[in-house]
Amino acid sequence: MENSLEGFRRPVLQHEPSEDQKRRIDQACPGANIRHDKAAHEAEYHEIWGPLIKVRLGWSTDVALRQNASSGGGLSAVLKYLLETRQIDYVVETSVSESSPIRNALKISTGREDVFQSAGSRYAPSSPLEDIGKRLDGSERFAFVGKPCDVAGLRQLARHDPRVNERVPYMIAFMCAGVPSYRGTSALLGALGVEDETDVVAFRYRGDGWPGYATAELSDGRKLKMDYDSSWGGILNKHLQFRCKICPDGIGEFADIVCADGWHSDESGKAHFEERPGRSLILTRTAKGERLINTLIDAGAIETEPTTTEAMKVMQPYQAQRKGFVWSRLFAMMAMGKRTPRFRNLKLARNSRRFGLARSFKSMAGMVVRLARGGQLN
Repeated sequence: MENSLEGFRRPVLQHEPSEDQKRRIDQACPGANIRHDKAAHEAEYHEIWGPLIKVRLGWSTDVALRQNASSGGGLSAVLKYLLETRQIDYVVETSVSESSPIRNALKISTGREDVFQSAGSRYAPSSPLEDIGKRLDGSERFAFVGKPCDVAGLRQLARHDPRVNERVPYMIAFMCAGVPSYRGTSALLGALGVEDETDVVAFRYRGDGWPGYATAELSDGRKLKMDYDSSWGGILNKHLQFRCKICPDGIGEFADIVCADGWHSDESGKAHFEERPGRSLILTRTAKGERLINTLIDAGAIETEPTTTEAMKVMQPYQAQRKGFVWSRLFAMMAMGKRTPRFRNLKLARNSRRFGLARSFKSMAGMVVRLARGGQLN
């Protein structure tokens, strides 16, 4: 995997794959194919939220971890508990690169300090599956943490490679609204007033409070900050890769456990961005994921309170509607002669009907205009 000129992580072909390898890639790759095996579901399938056993609001009882994380530390608390109870040997996740404070890197975490250092959202390209072959060849067991597409890819690989279920007892995802390129990071740093990116000695997109600030620390000791609404809403989400704009699964439907921001909002549903203690939405999708969360609750590792799928629509309004515009955008791509991914058993038709004809047409027209103007499928 390498960084492309557009600022995304992309695979580099080392040799021509065999026909069998091409077939396996096509079956597993979430960029080309996302398909639920309905017979494998352990939970009722919610048309918006996917396979769902239970949803809660929760947060880590480790006060420092909750403060350092982006949304209450729920996911970090799970990883910390799995490592401390030796249910796994390590965690595969994404953290800041050791070679650059403004780049991501694959991280192997083996204890609380590693998890603590990796806590917090990283709104930039990542490739946590980049050495999965080596991981599966080993003898140790690990938890995998990734974007919904990463987890979907690993789950689909498990249908063809028994090593996945032998080595990976837990797959954990966080909700994702799309991956910005590193050009987005540069635009954010520029808006903060950073003239030379090599002057940045530490950088975080969020965390150290909730929702936390984008913060760049410079070599002269200055700290430059920007609130989350401005950094994500005003800059980063303008640099999303195209595939994210037609993604049907930003909610981690293939994971055992999913965590996300449990946004506070007013009566109209408008999110509040002022700083306060963070809280995570915690969704369980498999029986073992639900058992693990209950174990954490009993052990005092997390505190939780009940919530509902209707309340989730308010806390995560974009995720609640994103399945609705997928069909219209795929139709626009087909009309423009573009290849489209294959999506199966995701209730996209039902969500499209719920989305409504007028909004679907607007979504389709916007995609046609983008493609007609030379929008790249990068």
